[in-house]
Amino acid sequence: MELQQTVKEALNALYHHPDDTVRMKADRWLQDFQGTLDAWQVADNLLHDATSNLETLIFCSQMLRSKVQRDIEELPSSEAVRALQDSLNTLLKKFHRGPPKVRTQISIAVAALAVHVPAEDWGGGGIVSWLRDEMNSHPEYVPGFLELLTVLPEEVYNYKIAARPERRRRFEKELISQMEIALSILTACLQINELTEKVLEAFASWLRLKHRIPGSLLASHPLVLTALSSLHSEILSEASVNVISELIHYSAAASSGGAAVSMPLIQVIVPQIMNLKAQLTDSSKDEEDVKAIARLFADMGDSYVELIAAGSDESMLIVHALLEVASHPEYDIASMTFNFWHSLQFILTKRDSHVSFGDEAYAEADRNRRLQVFRSAYESLVSLVSFRVQYPRDYQDLSLEDLKEFKQTRYAVADVLIDAASVLGGDATLKILYTKLVEGVACCGNEHSGWHPAEAALFCIRAISNYVSVDEAEVMPQVMALLPKLPQQPLLLQTVCLTVGAYSKWLDAVSSDPSILASVLGMLTSGMGVSEDSAAAAAVAFRHICDDCRKKLCGYLDGLYNVYRAAVNGEGSLKVSAEDSLHLVEALSMVITELPQDDAKKALEMLCLPVVTHLQDVINQGPDVLQKKHSRDLTVHIDRFAYIFRHVNHPEAVADAIQRLWPIFKAIFDIRAWDMRTMESLCRACKYAVRTSKRYMGITIGAILEEIQGLYQQHQQPCFLYLSSEVIKIFGADPSCASYLHNLIEALFKRTTCLLTSIEEFTSRPDVADDCFLLASRCIRYCSQLFIPSSVFPSLVDCAMIGITVQHREASNSILTFLSDIFDLAKSCKGEEFLSLRDSIIIPRGASITRILIASLTGALPSSRIEMVTYALLALTRVYRPQALEWAKESVSLIPSTAVAEVERTRFLQALSDAASGADVNVLMAPIEELSDVCRRNRTVQEIVKGALKPHELNMVPVS
Repeated sequence: MELQQTVKEALNALYHHPDDTVRMKADRWLQDFQGTLDAWQVADNLLHDATSNLETLIFCSQMLRSKVQRDIEELPSSEAVRALQDSLNTLLKKFHRGPPKVRTQISIAVAALAVHVPAEDWGGGGIVSWLRDEMNSHPEYVPGFLELLTVLPEEVYNYKIAARPERRRRFEKELISQMEIALSILTACLQINELTEKVLEAFASWLRLKHRIPGSLLASHPLVLTALSSLHSEILSEASVNVISELIHYSAAASSGGAAVSMPLIQVIVPQIMNLKAQLTDSSKDEEDVKAIARLFADMGDSYVELIAAGSDESMLIVHALLEVASHPEYDIASMTFNFWHSLQFILTKRDSHVSFGDEAYAEADRNRRLQVFRSAYESLVSLVSFRVQYPRDYQDLSLEDLKEFKQTRYAVADVLIDAASVLGGDATLKILYTKLVEGVACCGNEHSGWHPAEAALFCIRAISNYVSVDEAEVMPQVMALLPKLPQQPLLLQTVCLTVGAYSKWLDAVSSDPSILASVLGMLTSGMGVSEDSAAAAAVAFRHICDDCRKKLCGYLDGLYNVYRAAVNGEGSLKVSAEDSLHLVEALSMVITELPQDDAKKALEMLCLPVVTHLQDVINQGPDVLQKKHSRDLTVHIDRFAYIFRHVNHPEAVADAIQRLWPIFKAIFDIRAWDMRTMESLCRACKYAVRTSKRYMGITIGAILEEIQGLYQQHQQPCFLYLSSEVIKIFGADPSCASYLHNLIEALFKRTTCLLTSIEEFTSRPDVADDCFLLASRCIRYCSQLFIPSSVFPSLVDCAMIGITVQHREASNSILTFLSDIFDLAKSCKGEEFLSLRDSIIIPRGASITRILIASLTGALPSSRIEMVTYALLALTRVYRPQALEWAKESVSLIPSTAVAEVERTRFLQALSDAASGADVNVLMAPIEELSDVCRRNRTVQEIVKGALKPHELNMVPVS
C-alpha cells in the first residue's frame, strides 16, 4: 500500500509539480521502480483500483505491458503466470470501452503473454480459440476483445518481447493455424455496424501474416467485399484503405504464391481501385482522401509492376492513372509513384542473362517492343516532374528544415529523370528538357518568374548528364551557347557551373574547337568571383574538367596556374574557400600527370611553391611562433600537399618533391608533435607521398620512420600508427627495409601495449587501439616474417584479449579483424611458415579467447557486432577444431540453464562443430545469432550471462 501511494505521489509530482528538479527526481524514481519485482503487484493493484486517476491508469498499464514483454521470467511460478493471465482478462473486460490508451496497453500485454506461454495454457486451442469462446460467452465485451484480436498478429514481429526464438516461431505457427477462426470472428463482428472500422483494422493486421489463403477464397470473402464497398462511402475509411493496401501486397507476395495464384483476387481489386481514378482530380475531395486513393494506386503499381511491364492495354490504364497521381500539385502525393517508375524502368531495361542462345533475338525484340510501349509515359513523366525542382520565390525565407526538404525533393526528382533517361535514352530526354530551358531563358527578364525556371531546367539537364552520349551534337552545343548569356544570379550561376562540370566528358569528346574550352574556363572563373556557393560549384566543375579534358588542358597550364595561385593566396576577387581550393589543387595535379617527366617536375615545383611559401614564412619566424600557431593555419596548407602527392601520378617527381620538402615537414613534426590535428594532416600528406612514390622514396622514407618512431614514444598520436600501416603495406616484403621495419614494429607495439593495459584504457584511447590493430593486421598480411617471430606478438595478442569488448565500434572491429587474421594466417603471404609459432601463442590462450568471444556474442558487445565476432569465432574453430569445440563447450557450460536452455546450447555447439567440418558460414549464422538473441532477451538474462562469463576478469595466461 505504501508503494502504491508513493507511485501515485510520484506521478502527481511528474505531471503537476512546478519545480523541474522535483519532476526529474520523480521521473527517475518511476523509471527505477519499473525495474523492480514489486512493480508487478503495484501496477496490477492500481489498475484494479476504482480510485486510480487516468494518469495512474495509463502509467500502470504501460508498466504492466512492459513487464510482461521483458520480465515475464521474474514471476516465481506457473501459478503466478496463470494469476497474471486471469488478472489481465479481468482488466480487458473492465476497460473494454476505455480509456482507449489503457485498453490498448492491456491488449498488448495479453498478446505479449500469449507469445510467452504455450497454446495449451489458453485452454488447449490457443489464444484465438480462447478469444472466440470469451466473445461468445461475453458479447458485451466484444469491443475490448476486438482490439486484442487486432494486436495479436502485430506482436509476432515485436522484438521487444523477450521470448526465446523457438517460442516466437511456434507462436507465429499457432496464429497462422488459427487464421480461419480469426477471420470467422471478424466476419461475425461485421453484424455490429459501429464495429465495422475496428473489424477492418483487425483484418488488415491478420493479412500481414501472409498466410496462404487462396486468392479465389478472398475474392468473395465478406471482409474483402466490405472493405471494397467502404472505398465508395462518402467518408473514405482509413481502415478500408489499409485492408485493400494489405490485400494488394498479399496478392503479389511470394509467400502467398505470387500474382499468378492470386489472380482471382487481383481481378476483383483492380477494377474497384480504377473506379476511383476520377476522384484524384476532384477538387471537392478532402486532401487526405485523395492521398489515400493515390496510395492505393501507388501500391498497385509497386506490387503489380511485373504484370504491368508486359505492356498490355489493361496495364497501360494503370500507368495512365499513375501519371495522373504523378501530376498532382502536392509533392507528397505525386512522389508516391516514384518507386514504381524506378521499378518499371529496371524491368524494362534489364537484359536477361539466363536467355538461352537462339532466344536472344526474340528477347531483345520483346524488350524493344516494351520500351516503345512505355515511351510516351516516360516522356510525359519528364514534363510532369521537372517543374518540381524550381526554387520557390521566397526561398531566402525558408527555414533550414524546409530548405533540407526542398533539396531532398530535388534529389528524388533527379532520380526519376535518370529512370526516364534509362528508358528513353539520355539524348531524347535532353531534348525535352532543352525546351524547358529555352522557355526558362525567355523568362529570365520577366519580373514574375525570373531566373527560377531556367535554373530548374539546368538542374534537370545536369541530373541526366551520365546518360547523354558524349558525341551528342544537336542540343548540347546550344545549351553551352546559352550558358554565358544567363544572369549572374548566385544560385543560377552555381547550377551553371555544376552543369558544365557534369558534362566534362562531353566537352572532352566534342571540343575540337579550343574556344569552347576557353569559354567554359572563363565561366568557371567568373563563378568563383560571385559568391561562396558559386565558387564552390565552379571549383568542383574545374576538377571534373581537368580530370576528363586533362590532355587538352596541358596547353592551358599557365592560365590554370594563375587561377590556382589566386585562389590559394586569396588574391583578387575570388571567393574560393580553403576547402574548395583543394578541388583546384586536385585539378592541376591531374593535368600535371599528363606532362612528360621533366616538365612534370617543374610544374609540380610551381604547384608546391605557394604552399611552401606560406609554411616557410611561419617556420622562419622561429619555434615559438610555430608552436603557438592555430592548427588551422598549418593544416590548410599541409592538406594541399596531401592532394598534390595523391593526384600527381609521377612517382619520381613526387619523391623528389618530398625529399626537398622534408626539412619543412621535420620542423613541423619536431615542434608540433603534441597537436593531433596538425599531425593527422602531416601524416596524411606523407601517406600519399609514400603511396604514390613507393620505392622512389629512397632515404626519405627512413627519415620519416625514424621521426615518427621517436615521436610516438612521447606523444602516442594514432596517426603515426596509421602512417606506419601505409609504409608496411608498400615496403613490408622488401628485404632491404627489414631492419627499419623490425625496429619500427618493436618500438610502436611495445609502447602501445604499455598504454592499453585495461578495458578502461581502451575506452579512453579508442583511436590508438583502432590504429594499433589496423597496423597489426597489415603486419600479418605484408610482413608476417617480421611480425610473428617478434617479441611483441604475444603481448599484442594479450592486449587484444583485454580490448575485444571495448564499446568503440572501429576499435572493436580492428581488434576482431586482427584476431581473425591470426587465425587465418595460412592465407597471408609466407604465413604458413609461422603456423607452429602462432599455435604456441594462441593455444595456451585459446580457452580465454573463446570465452571472451562468446561473451561478446552474448551481450558484452552490441548486437551490431555479431557478424564480426562470429567470423572471428568461426575462424578460430576452423583452425583448432576439436580443441576449439572443447573451449566453446567449456565456456557455454558456464551459462546457467535459467538463461540458456540445453537445446539452444546444443544448437550453438553443433553449428561450431559444422564450422570445424568446413560447412558454409552463412548456414551457421542462424543458430549462432539465436544464442545471441536468447542471451540478450532482457536485462536480467544479460546480467546473468555477463556474470557467468566475466570477460573482463579472466586470468591471462603468462607468456612462457
